[in-house]
Amino acid sequence: MKNWKFYNAFFVRVLFVMTLFFICFFLIYKMFYFNALLVGFFAFLMLAEMYFFVKNQLQFYDRTLFSILQNDFSTNFPEENKRDNFKSLYLLYETLKVQQQEQKSKELIYRSLLNNIDSAALILEKENDDWNIFLMNDCFSDLFKVPKVSHWKYLKNYLPSLCNEIEKTEFGELKSAISIKIEDQDLQTFMLQTSRTQTYNKEYYIILLDSIQRVIEKKEKEAWINLMKIISHELMNSLTPIRALSQNLLHIVDQENLEEDDFDDIKSSISTIINRSDHLQVFVENYRKLAMLPTPSKQMTPINALFDDCLRIMSPILKAENIELISDIHSSRSILIDKNQMEQVIINLITNSVYALKEKNEKKMYVSSYTENNRFFITISDNGKGIDPEIQDKVFLPFFTTRKDGAGIGLTLSKNIIEAHGGYLSYQTDEDKTSFVICLI
Repeated sequence: MKNWKFYNAFFVRVLFVMTLFFICFFLIYKMFYFNALLVGFFAFLMLAEMYFFVKNQLQFYDRTLFSILQNDFSTNFPEENKRDNFKSLYLLYETLKVQQQEQKSKELIYRSLLNNIDSAALILEKENDDWNIFLMNDCFSDLFKVPKVSHWKYLKNYLPSLCNEIEKTEFGELKSAISIKIEDQDLQTFMLQTSRTQTYNKEYYIILLDSIQRVIEKKEKEAWINLMKIISHELMNSLTPIRALSQNLLHIVDQENLEEDDFDDIKSSISTIINRSDHLQVFVENYRKLAMLPTPSKQMTPINALFDDCLRIMSPILKAENIELISDIHSSRSILIDKNQMEQVIINLITNSVYALKEKNEKKMYVSSYTENNRFFITISDNGKGIDPEIQDKVFLPFFTTRKDGAGIGLTLSKNIIEAHGGYLSYQTDEDKTSFVICLI
């Protein structure tokens, strides 16, 4: 660290002391002993002053560097040391102080983020051959009723099953389900995922736990909320006009004399009430279909026969809409299904494709089937308008529809039927094609 003012001051002192000693030796040589003693005394004083000058300079450097090494930036730099001799050291001190404050701010943000997630998170830090707890978020502590201990061996006293499972892998990467007993409660199942990482000379082990029951309950709650919103919306759409028309009828019949226009209003109001009542009845019937889906009556059904019957029903509609059907169904095998229910699913999916192709000039529909990994797949695709990104997570919701004349239960009912058969229904969409895939085990 170049500091010319310090070097100049030190050089002047050395030169002055050497001059005094040279004069002292010269006076001794000339036998002026008293004068030599006096000059020697001044030389000694200057030597002592130079010693304390250098010592003070080095002590300040040592104290400042020690504070930096200890990450202690609480000491204020004296104003006189912010300039001249210690200007560079002051700039280093302030730079590191700002960096430490920024690092602490980031740590607070990271801790706040970890404490606000729904997953239980635990981060271990390796020290020698032992693991210490670097961070335990609030979710982990609250979920497992564990205080925020600092050592792995203390955590084993509270969660032996979790700790033993991790120690079996020798703190390796893991992804599996694990059952954990929390205090006196029943065993709960969690999804355990771990990973190991290293930064500089530190090694960390990250543990994430998600309660499967909590995830299921959250999804069920979200599904019920969405369903109640839809039901409330449908009910209010019918009940509001029925109530308004009923009040209007009551007002009309309370009149002493009824005119011809009044009878027309009565007829119109009653007709509207009947229409809205019919709509409500259809809505309730559709809900009953979803809620009371019968158990599939499975029989071995040839695949060719299943599709022949479905396409025979839909053929007039496909011709009327000028839709080119490209079929790749040539399997001679049979599958164990409820034929009536599976026909309903395939007809629903073909009907949706017909609607998706309404605005297309070149209309193409693809039907195919294949077997893979002991699973049977049926794919129905079209080159229609596809599914908008904002509604992709709603397509299987009950009563959700983008069609004016749609009831919004086709895909929901189809999904329930496939799941009742032990399979699943999914979709894939891109710019050129949208496909619904039925998977049966």
